[in-house]
Amino acid sequence: MHRFPWGLGQLADHYETLSQAQLVSLLRKKDAEKKLGLVWERDEIEADAAIDANFIACTIDSARSDGAEPWRNLVIEGDNFDALRWLRMTYAHRVKCIYIDPPYNTGEKDWVYNDHYIDKADRYRHSTWLEFLYRRLTLARDLLTNDGVILVSINDENRAKLELLMDEALPGMRVGSLVWRTRDTTSAKGRNFSDVHEHILVYGNEQFEFNGSAKSRAKYKNPDNDPRGDWNVDPLTLAFDNIDRPNLFYPLKNPDTDIWYPCDHDRVWCFASKDRLKEGQTTRALPMEEQIDAKLIVFPSSERVEIWNSIDDVKAAILSGDVPVTPRDKKPLLRLDDDLSFWVGRKVGFGRPGMKKFWTELKSHISPLGSWVARLNESGDDELTLARTGSGGEGTNEIQTIFGRKVFQNPKPVRLVRQLIEQASGDGDLVLDFFAGSATTAQAVMEVNASDHGSRRFIMVSSTEATASEPDKNLCRDVTAERIRRLNAAVGK
Repeated sequence: MHRFPWGLGQLADHYETLSQAQLVSLLRKKDAEKKLGLVWERDEIEADAAIDANFIACTIDSARSDGAEPWRNLVIEGDNFDALRWLRMTYAHRVKCIYIDPPYNTGEKDWVYNDHYIDKADRYRHSTWLEFLYRRLTLARDLLTNDGVILVSINDENRAKLELLMDEALPGMRVGSLVWRTRDTTSAKGRNFSDVHEHILVYGNEQFEFNGSAKSRAKYKNPDNDPRGDWNVDPLTLAFDNIDRPNLFYPLKNPDTDIWYPCDHDRVWCFASKDRLKEGQTTRALPMEEQIDAKLIVFPSSERVEIWNSIDDVKAAILSGDVPVTPRDKKPLLRLDDDLSFWVGRKVGFGRPGMKKFWTELKSHISPLGSWVARLNESGDDELTLARTGSGGEGTNEIQTIFGRKVFQNPKPVRLVRQLIEQASGDGDLVLDFFAGSATTAQAVMEVNASDHGSRRFIMVSSTEATASEPDKNLCRDVTAERIRRLNAAVGK
């Protein structure tokens, strides 16, 4: 991706115009550059000059503001690079959550930001796009609180480049990513491949963590009045096979019923048996026999029990598949190469023992946010908090409901952004979107506040997007701010 947009002669002429101080500064930056990672065309001198350019000031337009002052929320009309420079002076380290849906670098049609970074004839579109975002992300970084986070939407095609860029602009802040389905149709884009998903990259400061959700106690009971409190049954196996952990592969007996349970060849028992320990050998956890004595092992209360009277009976049961099996994938727990004589004449249980997991022993009572954004009809995982979306086109329908027509192309669904705000912010926090577009983020903040009676505030930054062919166009005034104004009117605020 590293190309020079000028010939060698032109390059030399470029350096000759620089002062000694500029040359030294440039060389120091070149020496400090990482050799592994993303490389793109950028002019460090021009970039520094842009950051340090003339003082930026904002002017309040009371006539176009909604309601009476003091205003809790801000809508900033202007170039978002300049807006971020102003915000860095006035809101440094005060923003908890930044969500942006930037242009996706898919062609000239996406470039509605008419600043000096964009050139229709630019052959180095990747470098232009990367530099465009890099300057903004480095400014946005300085706005975040110590527990703040920035979430960035991106398509599959540009995800890798953007992630490397964010690693460069936000070093040490990567948390992970979420994936969500964007539409219901599965039309192929070529090669019989349909990309119906997008990503949300998550970069947070050191103290950031998602809110998750409180784990349910519904499964935790105390039927035996255990003084240690409510408990649930967890699997009694480890993810090692009988070759890796031969000392943990043995038949298990319930001493109260004399019922035996075969061990899974692919998932051995969690605890060693005293019979398998060498003289003087100790274990981190109590041996299985002591676990049973401490009432920490839960055996089935009702199950099928069989007694085979000969090795031939055992073989016949294995060949017919009529033996104990694993709970999930129903794999037989007895094989022909096992010591079949051991099972002759013994009571064999077809259930599976487990172990007590006490509510008070859980490392966390919070279910973390999962990386997959599920559809509303998808079943969830009890151990994960899943964000959810509705059908494709939900965002467009919401715009049409508010404005009566499609005044903005491909808006994100409010449901998606609302759940991000719920997970990444709390009462009183400040949320920023400097690619505000149709103000989906503003509506999401308003809905979260209405749901939990919170007092989150937002700052939306949007440009006019006026062009030579549309000099009177003003997206910020007519869509961004207007959506907020109409939503305020709808709830009587």
